[in-house]
Amino acid sequence: MKNMTLSNIAVACKGKLFNYDTSCATEVKGVVIDSRLVKEDYLFVATKGERVDGHDYIASAEGKGSMAIICEKTPADISIPYIQVKDSLQALKDIATWYRMQLNIPIVGISGSVGKTSTKEFVSSVLSQRFRVLKTEGNFNNEIGLPLTILQIREEHEIAVLEMGISDFGEMHRLSQIAKPDYCLLTNIGQCHLEQLGSRQGILKAKSEIFDFMSEDGGIILNGDDDMLATIHNVKGITPIRYGLNTDNDVYADNIINKGLIGSSYKLHIRDEILSVNTSMPGNHMVLNALAAATVGWMLGLTGREITQGIEQIEPVSGRNNIIHHDKWTIIDDCYNANPVSMKAAIDLLAMADTRKVAILGDMGELGKDEKELHKEIGAYLATKKLDTIICVGKLSANMYDGAKELLPDNSDSLFHFETQDELINALPNLLITGDTILVKASHFMGFDKIVSIIRR
Repeated sequence: MKNMTLSNIAVACKGKLFNYDTSCATEVKGVVIDSRLVKEDYLFVATKGERVDGHDYIASAEGKGSMAIICEKTPADISIPYIQVKDSLQALKDIATWYRMQLNIPIVGISGSVGKTSTKEFVSSVLSQRFRVLKTEGNFNNEIGLPLTILQIREEHEIAVLEMGISDFGEMHRLSQIAKPDYCLLTNIGQCHLEQLGSRQGILKAKSEIFDFMSEDGGIILNGDDDMLATIHNVKGITPIRYGLNTDNDVYADNIINKGLIGSSYKLHIRDEILSVNTSMPGNHMVLNALAAATVGWMLGLTGREITQGIEQIEPVSGRNNIIHHDKWTIIDDCYNANPVSMKAAIDLLAMADTRKVAILGDMGELGKDEKELHKEIGAYLATKKLDTIICVGKLSANMYDGAKELLPDNSDSLFHFETQDELINALPNLLITGDTILVKASHFMGFDKIVSIIRR
């Protein structure tokens, strides 16, 4: 890792280096906080979690060939170098911040209320047509995951695509300070994390912190169809480039042909160029994600052919709009997370199916004081979509059930509510029919991946 010697690391994290001599002047080969991931000449950062204390695994890390340890407590019986700090997690962030400054590659930072992960996948797929790309894996998008992702960048990488997720004010400011993005992409401002952020105005303010440490000669990419993002006109002298379905955007799509669950085709306009795109990812929300990726690709000089190939090669991510073709039925696995905007988009997708349509929906988290009303609104939205079976699961989803029932008073045979997931699982054999298309969606804490696994058996 470029310039990542122990002496430099100690300075970066304001730690005190012990057991050090000139033979330790080589660079570490990786940085991890999980001792199971330690390899020869890695740096192990011993952090304290809610259930596990990394300090208990220092000996294990040493035994696997770790070059050094970062820790808060003086370790016993250790022969390798260690750097003692006040706060290991803060040290991790400080090291990533310093390491970012050693890198000479552009970084694309992606945030927004909905679609961050799918957009990241689209952007990475497009950029990989020309560059060697490092992207955020899994849900490594917070104040632990982002530093770890940055610390995975190596000299062979030519660009990095980082997902940046927050739930409160100040978090994005800190993430921006670590990542220092050259290109900032915001997908939308929806209704999520309202418990902490209060309103869409609060969400916009918190998300806009992504610009705090962006490059002065960088670029800003915004969803031009989003009413809140439309209020951003100039940041540090940078005029945003906008994408969307409306033709007044810099990058837009028209002639959209929805082909049900097998995907869609459309014309993609980038200034004076028109590209014909066919993608297996269905839904207009996926068209928007593709437009975001096309905009980034265009700004970084990719050709229309490269942009089109990148969009068409995208593959779904588990838990996020992932369509699974089972021998009995089709499953729309969208159970990683949920808020009102993404819930409606998933329901719209289910409505495209040409089979019997079943929605299995659970609670949406962090919606604040209006959580009951927002769930009820989703129920009312469900009632407009001519679905065959609606199944609501969880305490908050009782309001979803009520919202649907008010508009579907004569359809009690197709509308169900279960207090717990176990109650639903026991009833599932009597609710599903071979040939169904089944949407499974809820916030992550509901654990609906278990339901997907059961249906897939």
